[in-house]
Formats: sequence, C-alpha cells, structure tokens
Amino acid sequence: MKTAFALIKRNVKLFFKDKGMFFTALITPAILLVLYATFLGNVYRDSFTANLPSELTLSETLIDGLVAAQLISSILAVSCVTVAFCSNFLMVQDKANGTVKDLRISPVRSSVLSLSYYIATLLSTLLICFVAAGICLGYVAAVGWYLSVADVCFLLLDIFLLSLFGTALSSIINYFLSTQGQISAVGTVISAGYGFICGAYMPISSFGEGLQKVISFLPGTYGTSLIRNHSMRGVLEALEAEGVPDAAMKGLCDALDCNLYFFDHAVTQPMMFLILVASIVILVGLYVLLNCRRAKR
Repeated sequence: MKTAFALIKRNVKLFFKDKGMFFTALITPAILLVLYATFLGNVYRDSFTANLPSELTLSETLIDGLVAAQLISSILAVSCVTVAFCSNFLMVQDKANGTVKDLRISPVRSSVLSLSYYIATLLSTLLICFVAAGICLGYVAAVGWYLSVADVCFLLLDIFLLSLFGTALSSIINYFLSTQGQISAVGTVISAGYGFICGAYMPISSFGEGLQKVISFLPGTYGTSLIRNHSMRGVLEALEAEGVPDAAMKGLCDALDCNLYFFDHAVTQPMMFLILVASIVILVGLYVLLNCRRAKR
C-alpha cells in the first residue's frame, strides 16, 4: 500500500511539474469557454429563438442562461475525456524514456504500477475538471443562473463518472503507445474528434439518421446528455413556466440532446447512468486484463 501511494504521489507530482502537460490540460477548457462564448453563442441563440413561437417573447437573461448552459455542458463533456488523455500521457512518457523498465525490474508488482498510473491520472483529471467546472459555473452566474443545488451536485457527479470513463479509456489506448510521436498523434485525434462523436460540438440530432444510430452505441454520448440535462434542467423549467408549448419544449430538448433515442426508443436518465457506469466497469476490467497478461508474459 505504501508503494502504491508513493507511486501515485510521484505520478501526480510529475504531471503537475511538467508545465507543458499541465497547462495544456488546464488551459484547454478555459480556451474552449472563450471560443464558444465568442463564436458559438450567437449561433446557439439564433437556433433557440428560431424554434420558438413568434408571438412568445422571452427575456434576454433567460435566453443567455440557456445558451450558457449548453456552452458549459459541451465544454465539460469534452474536457473530462481530453484532460484524462493529457494526464495519462505520463505513462507513455515513462515507456519512451525507459523509466518504466527501471520500475519493472524493481520489487514493485506490475499490478501496483498499473494501478498507480490509473489513480494518479484520475486524481489529476478530477482536479483540473473540477477547476474547469468552477470557471464554467462562474460564467453561468454572470450570464444567467438557473441551477439548483441538486443540479450542481448531479453535474459534479457527471464530471466524476465521465472522468472515470475518460481515465479508463485513455489507459487502454495508452497501453499500446510507447513513443512521443504516438502521444502527439493520439492527442490530436482525441482533441479534434471526441467532441463530435459524443455530441458536444454538434448536437447528435443534427447528424444523419445512420450516424445517429452509430453514435448511440458510444457511452460518451450518454455522459454528454447527462451533463446537458443537469446543466439545463433549471433553465428549461423556466422556459416552460414562461409559456413555451409542450411540443416546442420537446423539440428543443430533442435538438439539444437532452432527449436521446436508441433506435427510436427513448433513453431515460437512470438508463444513461447505468450505461456509463457499465462502460466504466468494462473498460477498467479490460485494462486489468491487459496488465495481467503483461505480468504473465
């Protein structure tokens, strides 16, 4: 146990000591917030108002709150996974510079070494994502706050589960990497592509029917929807209280991916939680199996 704690402490300290990895992971959510608010805010606002009845007049604060809730949900959904990959690159760097060979010939068990990488990555990811969540919530408070205490608690739970998912996924992928070039390639692909396939950059409802069905098999999609629901629940209730018709509310929730469908069957929030937790268990189990096979070899 002392060995595992020492390795976890070592990995976390090395991650935060490497200014390149740390600032890349930390600045990314802040940059996304600025870019989203600057360039996509008006696009989201126009798409919302276009779907509302022309005779209905809403306050600017309500519309801004709706836009802000979608912005932060997109940022947090992406950051939980991309930051996990940045945090987990230390495992690959240890392979690239030969440090892992020294660790493996020491009395440290392979299972302890693998566990230390996973927990250290999770701790670093959670720290950065919770800081990013604080920045995002501060932005929402400045623009239009409609969140309850329960919404914030569920949002933090979503971040925790998505960080677990991102850490497990990055651990499996990084298991097969061993060079700096591979780190750069995978980091670029994940940063550019994950936001699209999880529905963070563009709502899944805007994709073609075939692509929607393919994406419905990806666990990250449901993590994004959970964050959407918990960050937008209050403002959607405020819209309904303002007199927005039920049909328009359903269309808005469908367009925002608050409502998800698996082959035309609505997926409830408890089922989304179950899918996300099950995927975490499966990925962690696969990571354990990979390391057990390595230990036997």
